[in-house]
Amino acid sequence: MYRSNQRIPVTQETQTQYLHPDRNLAMELVRATEAAAIRATPWIGRGDKNAADGAAVDAMRKFLGTVNFEGVVVIGEGEKDHAPMLYNGEQVGNGSGPACDIAVDPIDGTSLTAAGRQNALSVIAVSDRGSMFDPSAVFYMDKIVTGPEGHGVIDISRPIGENIRALAKAKGKSVEEMRIAVLDRPRHANLIEEIREAGAGTRLLLDGDVAGGINAARYESRIDMCVGIGGTPEGIITACAVKALGGLIQGKLMPKDDAEREKAIAAGHDLDRILTGDDLVRGDNTYFVATGVTNGELVAGVQRKGPIIRTESLVLRSRSGTARRVVADHLVEKWL
Repeated sequence: MYRSNQRIPVTQETQTQYLHPDRNLAMELVRATEAAAIRATPWIGRGDKNAADGAAVDAMRKFLGTVNFEGVVVIGEGEKDHAPMLYNGEQVGNGSGPACDIAVDPIDGTSLTAAGRQNALSVIAVSDRGSMFDPSAVFYMDKIVTGPEGHGVIDISRPIGENIRALAKAKGKSVEEMRIAVLDRPRHANLIEEIREAGAGTRLLLDGDVAGGINAARYESRIDMCVGIGGTPEGIITACAVKALGGLIQGKLMPKDDAEREKAIAAGHDLDRILTGDDLVRGDNTYFVATGVTNGELVAGVQRKGPIIRTESLVLRSRSGTARRVVADHLVEKWL
C-alpha cells in the first residue's frame, strides 16, 4: 500500500516528464482525425474516392481551426488533389500556441476507402516550424523502415537480402520468420522477388505505406521491415511517427523523369544522399495522430454500434516517447 512518506526514485528523465509536464498537442489534433474518419464512413465501399476525400478534408479543416497552435501546411491536399482546403502553405489553427509545420492526409488510402478495403487512415503529423523536409521537388522516394533494432544495422544502399539478414540477427529471429511490407506495384516486382529469394516473406500493401512503415517500427507488430518506393510526403509523415517509436527510417529521392531530376538538382538536392529521420524532420518534438477509417492492423476502423460511432486512434509524441490508443464513442445524431 502506498504511504505519503514513501520515497519514489526520480531520475533526470522522470523529472522532465513527471515533474514538468507540458501540453501534448496531439491530444487536441486527434479530434480532427476522428472527425475526418467519421465523415468519410458513408462513402466506404461506394466507389467514389473523391467524395470520401472531400468529406474528410472538410471535417479535418473545421476541427483544426479549434487547435491551439499556429500551423502552416507543409504537406497538404491542394497540390496533389487540387483541393480548395488544406493546401500547401495554408495557415491552420486558432493562431495561439506554438508555431508548427503540419502534414495532413485526411484519408491515406482513398482508393482503399472507395473499395471498402482495409488499412485506410486519417493522418496528421506536426513538428516545430521550419523542421519538415520540403517534398515539393521530388514526389517519390525509396524508403526503408524498421524498429529500434535497425539502428546501426540497416543501410538502404545495401542489397535487400543483406539488410534482411542483418535485421534478423539483431532481432534474434531466423530469416524465414521475417515479414517485409512492400507496396504492391509493378515497379517492385524485382524487389519482391529478392525478398523471397532471401528467405523472408512479404506483406503486399495495396495502398497506404504510412501504416506499413509504422507497423514496421512497432514492437508488437508482425511486420519487421517496410521497403520500397512511395511518396516523399508519406515518408515525412512516417518519420514523425517513427521518431516517437524509436525506430529507423532512411530514404533516397527518386525522380520519376529527367524533368523532375533537373528540378531537384536546381533546388539543391543531392540525389545520392541517404536521408535519415533527422533529415526528414529535424528535432525531437514531433506529433503523429492516425484514426482508422477502415479496419487494419494499426487501428480499428470506424464502427457503428447502435446510437454511437466508435473510433480508434493512435497518438504518438517523440519528445515524451509516448504512444496512446484513444477509443472514443460519438453520438450518431451529432455526426451523420
